[in-house]
Amino acid sequence: MSSYDTIFKKKQLIIGLGVILGCSSVELHAAPGLESTAQVTSSDQAKVVKKAKNKKSAKLIKQTQQATTPSQTSPALQEQQPTAPAQVKPTNSGKQVEESDPDAPVIKTLKVEELGEISVKAGRSKNLLGQTGSASQGVISQEQIQFRASSRPGELVELIPGMIATQHSGSGKANQYFLRGYNLDHGTDFTTIVDGIPMNMPSHAHGQGYMDLNSLIPELVDKIEYGKGPYYAEIGDFSSAGFNKMTTTKTLPQGFLKFTGGEFDFYRTVAANSSKLGDGNLLYGAEFQTYNGAWAVPENGHKYNGILRYTQDHDNWGVAVNAKAYSNAWTATNQIAQTAIDSGQLGLYGSLSPSDGGNTNRYSFSTNVWNKGQDWKNDANVYAVYYDLNLYSNFSGYTSGPWGDQMNQREHRVQVGGNEELTHYDQLFGLDMDNTYGMSFRHDEIMGLGLYNTVNRQLLNTISLDNVSESTGGLYFKNQIHWNEKFRTIQALRADFITMQVEALANPFTTGNAAIAQMDASSTSAYSSAVSAGEITLANATTSAAINAANSGYRSKEMISPKFSAILGPWYNTEYFLNAGSGYHSNDARGTTLQITPDGNAAGSSGMVTPMAWQRGGEIGARSNIIPNLNSTLALWWLQSSQELVFAGDEGATNVNGKSERYGLEFTNYYKPTDWLTLDFDLAKSYGHFVNTPQTDYSNGTPSCPTASATAACTGNYIPNLVGTVIAAGIQVVAPNGMYGSLRLRHFGDSPLDSNGTFWTSNVDILNLGLGYKQKNYKLDFNIFNLLGETTSDIAYAYNYASTAGAGAQTGTFGIVRHPVEPRMARAGITIYF
Repeated sequence: MSSYDTIFKKKQLIIGLGVILGCSSVELHAAPGLESTAQVTSSDQAKVVKKAKNKKSAKLIKQTQQATTPSQTSPALQEQQPTAPAQVKPTNSGKQVEESDPDAPVIKTLKVEELGEISVKAGRSKNLLGQTGSASQGVISQEQIQFRASSRPGELVELIPGMIATQHSGSGKANQYFLRGYNLDHGTDFTTIVDGIPMNMPSHAHGQGYMDLNSLIPELVDKIEYGKGPYYAEIGDFSSAGFNKMTTTKTLPQGFLKFTGGEFDFYRTVAANSSKLGDGNLLYGAEFQTYNGAWAVPENGHKYNGILRYTQDHDNWGVAVNAKAYSNAWTATNQIAQTAIDSGQLGLYGSLSPSDGGNTNRYSFSTNVWNKGQDWKNDANVYAVYYDLNLYSNFSGYTSGPWGDQMNQREHRVQVGGNEELTHYDQLFGLDMDNTYGMSFRHDEIMGLGLYNTVNRQLLNTISLDNVSESTGGLYFKNQIHWNEKFRTIQALRADFITMQVEALANPFTTGNAAIAQMDASSTSAYSSAVSAGEITLANATTSAAINAANSGYRSKEMISPKFSAILGPWYNTEYFLNAGSGYHSNDARGTTLQITPDGNAAGSSGMVTPMAWQRGGEIGARSNIIPNLNSTLALWWLQSSQELVFAGDEGATNVNGKSERYGLEFTNYYKPTDWLTLDFDLAKSYGHFVNTPQTDYSNGTPSCPTASATAACTGNYIPNLVGTVIAAGIQVVAPNGMYGSLRLRHFGDSPLDSNGTFWTSNVDILNLGLGYKQKNYKLDFNIFNLLGETTSDIAYAYNYASTAGAGAQTGTFGIVRHPVEPRMARAGITIYF
């Protein structure tokens, strides 16, 4: 049977999707009162309906309904508006008073922690008092995106205070992300959800939780909701450091055609429009981009994006159907040793492996449905994704031999899943309360999950080849109680399960040096001595079969995660938060069944790792609007990970990093004193250490390796690539005549590169300038990235690297390996509206 057919044999897949679709259909078709045109638009208005026993209350209900008719509010905001009706306004004390009738019941706002109900246009300028469950939650709108200079789509997450997105390879590959002291690699402990589809990929060919955001078109992102910490019941895997939910816009006020050109052969074209179709709206858009970059080996990147999105929004139900396509191909310049740059062997933008690069494709289809009644609301979505990646990389030079260390990582994946959430608005002993019940399901069928040694993209040897079936599911219950107008709590319990089936198909003993033997004589001469020395594995069918059998298998695990939040205030326009909770991240399925490493040795402690690693954290914080038009938050946080177990897809083995603790603070400020001026300043400080490793000795003034020779990586308690300081600051001016400009600073640093603290990365300070002129029918923009011409590292590491080829395998030199920030570059664009 073909491996592609196995997806249709998964009982858990069929059952999970059936339950989700069934629940959503029951709610949609059997919901009481959906035919009513006088439906109220929030849970609290529903409570007023129940309590309406006199003319004053009935009059208030009628006014409330009139205040939210389609003539006054867009359909989306009718569904998602959490604030009180138009006739209710806040006083200086933070209370709400009904102007026309002070004796009428006061309408409170429930579900305050759900940012999906916050006005889209306001974004960070929105007063969020009473509308979040933690100080580190927030929302970002297109208003903050459209005038901000951005050199790559992954930088959208840098709108989230304290987060950094970098790149150590070609622009077609997922970014490296950093948040709250975590080197998230390509997304391990931070999750992104786009229109209901989780973007993180478990058991990925390149890295666990791989999160590629190149399929986003920034101009079509309507809003970004975010939160940090493991306190949110609706979010499961890959989210202990944080999460964000991105939503595509439903309609455009005008269609547009945008063209951007810049230095280093950057060219980008985007076109999009929306049209009325039946009772809904059809959004359609496309993007094409080419780029060579400043690299000695041109990137020759070619990216394509397309989107179709159909939406309907009615008084009490709505639906969205999304179809997206993405394709990318590029040549990559990976990180190189600092010693090679210092010696003059390579330039700052040079490469030891000019054939590195890759190609990837992603196609998705999804649908979202919501509906509501007088005292309930239901949301559901289902999705299907096809994805593939073919990636060639050399991260260490020539440690393997004179042919170099290039490897190929590849996979084909089908991902399906869905989510269902039902909220009831109730009262208990006179206290306003809402109860939310939710479930999620996801299945990944990963075919041809391979890791190979290659030379100039030609196969040299197989390291590992597997098929993986992985299913995850979650159930959660969340209860929110308003104990009084100044105190509310959110308590939740989430249960997650995961199942993993690994089928090992090949290893180094399967093909041996067969690929070399098939080459012509001139190609094989370089390998003859290595074959004789045993540096290249010879085929052995018996050994191969034994390794495949040992590394195949089934693993599963369940985990319960409690969560709690307490919110006090506001007093003097300031609200206080206390949060605690636990979560988890999954580990690569291959590591959970690994018993024999690719070189034929027993895996030992690095094998058979747990499918789930628990994490827990806490936070105290405050949100204040005491200064008019200034939104400020302060959060003190703590996070603990039971084990940072990382399956090294580059090696085919699992690295055990042990328990860790991180803690820090975040201070954010967003100030909009006038309609034309915006100022922001965000500071994040992070600290951390491994718990069960010896502390590095600094008694002699320099770091002393506590357990081993300092000529190699030590086992001190520093966490490599923990970014200690992140600063984002900017000023934006949008003049009434259409002129606009922005100047932004991006700083990150204080980062150790090895566990002994011997090597540290240089601080990075990037200044970006954006200028433009916008009128009704056109917009002109001009951006300069890296205005000061920084030559520091976009990302750096410390490990063994061999910059020159030897006669055979070699250890290399332990030191800094880096990928520089891109140089100063200018880009100009024109947008035509129609």
